[in-house]
Amino acid sequence: MEDYRTLQGQGLAEYEEKRSRFIAVAEFADTEEKALAVLNRVRAENRTARHNVYAYVLREGNRTRYSDDGEPAKTAGMPVLDAIRHAGLTDCVVVVTRYFGGILLGTGGLVRAYSQAAKMALENAPSGVMRVCVRLTVTVEYPLYERVDLLLKEAGARMEEPVFTDRVTLSCVLPQGDEAPILPKLQEWSRGDAQAEVSEGFYTAF
Repeated sequence: MEDYRTLQGQGLAEYEEKRSRFIAVAEFADTEEKALAVLNRVRAENRTARHNVYAYVLREGNRTRYSDDGEPAKTAGMPVLDAIRHAGLTDCVVVVTRYFGGILLGTGGLVRAYSQAAKMALENAPSGVMRVCVRLTVTVEYPLYERVDLLLKEAGARMEEPVFTDRVTLSCVLPQGDEAPILPKLQEWSRGDAQAEVSEGFYTAF
């Protein structure tokens, strides 16, 4: 599994070209159902608009899809899709709503307007890298607590709240593979008494 870049929030933008208004929405979507849900919401919010153009890119199955929604072929959906690709994003949907201003834009004008609106929305959305991580759970005796806590933090782990019972259980999330040099140290320090569990890999923002 490879790292990938995606949106971590919504991006909004508005662009005007010869009185036509182009309102763009960019959001995270990791399934076709989620992407279409964004599209349907935008359509419901803009019932009087002439066009609701969209494009999305999904990591699963490397799927892409776009729609010109009545605009001339490849003047709307394809430019929006190209904006997503140019931004290097996956699991992402962009919907661009057009309110016609009474002046025809021509092929070049449409491509420019849809591209610019989509680009602006993507730039306005927070993004980040999704990495394959694991959850490491370690249980040790109290005398080792601070030492193990420091070891995990120095490894760059994202710490969770420790659990204190008759022993101390520390849980953290870190990139897959980074746990490898930690495990032998835990066993050495605890003389084999430390209990360590490593989860299966999963994607998360890190």
